[in-house]
Amino acid sequence: MKYYIIAGEASGDLHGSNLMKTLKKVDPAPKFRFYGGDLMQAQGGNLVKHYADMAFMGFLEVALNLRTILKNLKKCKEDILSHRPDVLVLIDFPGFNLKIAKFAKEQGIKVYYYISPKVWAWNQKRVLKIKRDVDQMFCILPFEVDFYHKWGMEVDYVGNPLLDAKEAFKPNPNFRAENNLSDKPIIALLPGSRKQELNYILPDMLSVISSFPNHQFVIAGAPSFNADFYKQYTQDLAVPIVFNATYDLLNIAEAALVASGTATLETALFKVPQVVLYKGSAISIGIARMLVKIRFISLVNLIMDSKTVTELIQEDCNITMISKELDDILNTPKRTVMLDKYEILAKEMGSAGASEKTAELIYKYLKKAS
Repeated sequence: MKYYIIAGEASGDLHGSNLMKTLKKVDPAPKFRFYGGDLMQAQGGNLVKHYADMAFMGFLEVALNLRTILKNLKKCKEDILSHRPDVLVLIDFPGFNLKIAKFAKEQGIKVYYYISPKVWAWNQKRVLKIKRDVDQMFCILPFEVDFYHKWGMEVDYVGNPLLDAKEAFKPNPNFRAENNLSDKPIIALLPGSRKQELNYILPDMLSVISSFPNHQFVIAGAPSFNADFYKQYTQDLAVPIVFNATYDLLNIAEAALVASGTATLETALFKVPQVVLYKGSAISIGIARMLVKIRFISLVNLIMDSKTVTELIQEDCNITMISKELDDILNTPKRTVMLDKYEILAKEMGSAGASEKTAELIYKYLKKAS
């Protein structure tokens, strides 16, 4: 089968790579063409465009980069038409992927969606477009099944692929030595993988270092950047940066400051107490507050449907609040409470196997349709 996969972010690259790995087990002769990153490229096939050139965060940032986005859409449509895949597999990234879904459906190409867009958060009527343009939806969050059912759409719940990635992880016993890390307890900084996230959030993360002299802060670097790129943020601070080793970092971290996104759930699965941060342009945040209709922004709190981790958003994302919350999860009973809730979260998430289940369903549906 010919698979055309589109992932527009670092998390999508991770999930896409695991999906490709398992598709190779169920399909005797898979051919991959994709938008993604280094992890997907390692699985073979043809990388058309790297996600580092596609990801824009926030309403204002999207507007400012509209010409680039439209150019990317045009090239993607042309490439899909020229290669005519058996199926288009979309991974999250809704602003781009829902437009491509509509186009592919009009061209008679099967459209499968792995990892649902967060249509439950805002503009829920987008579900109607998904019903029209998507042939199969594979969900990774338990509450999404009931959400889609209320809109008259049956979906497949496959579990969460982060469990697959964590299960496959093998700790590097020489991680500290190889990265010249001290013996101090480590606080992991996960500032995201997009320039806009780093610009808004990383300086605030770094601002609290002097308040915790007995800890070593370590940045989980995004694979789309290099160490020189981070120097504009760290300047004279002696902050190590590790690349392609986020799980090794979380595996030994005592606590973490995490940009809202998939990383919040990964941090919880590694049982690392965390503070979730989110900041953007005033215009983007203002628009989001008018449109978003959910109580929380972190996946941990959304799945638990209660405040498990503290979320510091926009004006609350400052040195005073970050320092206080970080101190709480290091030195007060709040740490134990959070770890106890993580145990409940782990049970709610279930077991690993999302990639395998999704690959098997994709291949089964394709064989049935052929």
